[in-house]
Amino acid sequence: MIKRIIEPGNDPQPYRAAFPAGGIRVARRVGSAVVGSALCLASLLLLASVFQTARAGDIEDPNDRRSRGDHRAPVVLIEYSDFTCGYCKKFFRETWPLIKANYVDTGKVRFLYRDYPRADQGPGVQAAVAARCAGDQGQYWGMHDRLLQTRRGFSEALFSDHARSLGLNLPAFGTCLRGGRHLEDIFRDRAQGAGFGFRGTPGFILLRTEAGQITLRGQQPIGLPGAFPYDVFAQQIEGLLAQSPVPQRG
Repeated sequence: MIKRIIEPGNDPQPYRAAFPAGGIRVARRVGSAVVGSALCLASLLLLASVFQTARAGDIEDPNDRRSRGDHRAPVVLIEYSDFTCGYCKKFFRETWPLIKANYVDTGKVRFLYRDYPRADQGPGVQAAVAARCAGDQGQYWGMHDRLLQTRRGFSEALFSDHARSLGLNLPAFGTCLRGGRHLEDIFRDRAQGAGFGFRGTPGFILLRTEAGQITLRGQQPIGLPGAFPYDVFAQQIEGLLAQSPVPQRG
């Protein structure tokens, strides 16, 4: 089954709507403490069944290079996100640098990014396409970071400016951007996130791995629907690390 963490101020109602029968185990932060409560067991079991019937390949495509960190890391953090989402940018500015420094760069956590555009078209979708088009030229993360750092409105001119700064082949980038070749994969990401119960962004899942491989057997994935502060992520990651050895780095 999946354990859900819900932060005061992050409205849990959309997640309850996905599982109307039931009771999610909610961990609410009160000051620095996390207090557990039980709400609607049926919904928790329903979400657990999603993971039990899913295949590891449904969560991570081996050909998908949107991964940061050591591939042998004992914990995986998956983010479902929209480049236009203010809380996603808040996570990127405030929380991600600490997670990266303390867990990703040290080989303890591998980070995966998944697209969850909140609209079917418009700037969020266009930005997701731009990042993937940059990825075709080996600069997915360069574009990803620039898109989350920018304070300007998204446009093809902005995407091209970022592509130029990354040294991309501009004609190839422009053809990719206007051709929409990545749209199917973008919406597949979103459908996956929705299948796990996320109804907004950002949403996160924490999982243990076996020799770096995502497995869904014998574990309780942790779901964090919202831009939690670093200490919440750290607490949950440390709990998973206590169950998994960290590989020695050569």
